[in-house]
Amino acid sequence: MRKEYDFTDATRGPAVPHQGKTRITILLDGDVVAAFRARAKDTGRGYQTAINQALREYLAQDELEVTLRRVVREELRDAG
Repeated sequence: MRKEYDFTDATRGPAVPHQGKTRITILLDGDVVAAFRARAKDTGRGYQTAINQALREYLAQDELEVTLRRVVREELRDAG
């Protein structure tokens, strides 16, 4: 190995970028991570994949609630 290396043009990160993924740092409670890891072990999926799926389901639920509220308001307006 060389005694010195030139890292002036180096960049941090994985050698192969993940398509459609964004690397972030997030702090979660230990019990939450432990629960997702336990579920991941039972299902054979990664715990980060399980967290991602839970977040997607939450967002979909939130969108559904907004849509339902809009439809109910429109129906009430049209009925009155």
